[in-house]
Amino acid sequence: MKVLVIGAGNMGLTYSEGMADSSLLGKQKLRIYDTDPNKIETLRQNPSFDVYTSLEDGLPKSDIVFLAVKPYHCEDLFKDMKPLINSEQIFVSLMAGVSIETIQNGLGVKKVIRTMPNLPAKVGKGVTSYTGSKAISRVELLMVRHLLDTTGTSIHVDTEKFIDASTGISGSGPAYVFYFMQSMLEAAQKMGFSDYDSKILVSNTFEGAIELFNQSDISPERWIDKVASKGGTTQAAIDSMEDNNVKQLIQDAAYAAFDRAVELGKNK
Repeated sequence: MKVLVIGAGNMGLTYSEGMADSSLLGKQKLRIYDTDPNKIETLRQNPSFDVYTSLEDGLPKSDIVFLAVKPYHCEDLFKDMKPLINSEQIFVSLMAGVSIETIQNGLGVKKVIRTMPNLPAKVGKGVTSYTGSKAISRVELLMVRHLLDTTGTSIHVDTEKFIDASTGISGSGPAYVFYFMQSMLEAAQKMGFSDYDSKILVSNTFEGAIELFNQSDISPERWIDKVASKGGTTQAAIDSMEDNNVKQLIQDAAYAAFDRAVELGKNK
């Protein structure tokens, strides 16, 4: 299986490294294409990569092609790619807000899989939602899923609506967590803790809470009930959040990201 990744930015490089380190490619090296001279020099230091600086060399004989460029670059990229591709190739998009139909029309192909990755893929803890066009077979879909799983886990969704929706949850979600963490860090520092101790207090609290959640069937709401005693300190914090409508604000933020993903798709 010959896999080419076009674009060696954060997501492109993350998936490239995950796939290259797996056994899925057999004896084949991961093919990667970029135009930045500095990136190319760095990429060539990885013995698991075949680095290409020309689409003409790397694209025509690749079986699966990952599109990992910024969405605003896709129109020019498609024009360069179109004369070099064939109908049997599978195109997997890591681009936010670019619809399957846009990719099909831009490249003149039918086999397209659209994904929504997220940043924790960089540490093997990513979650990637994905859906495919009608031309993608179940075997092809499973093959691509195995490739996506090299950076964490993946979930198949029925329609592109859920790709946009997952943008608001998992795609943008790490930023919500970092926002909450930053707020807690600043609170700890104002209380007098050192920067180091603040980081330990906050990071281990998040990590421990997530582990408790993952190792049980208990909902977050029930975990809150276990921690918060009536009239106690935790309940005071929860009451403050409820009084300030924090839950609704978080939901509104997720929908804002969802709506923006839909809007971006319409503009492509």
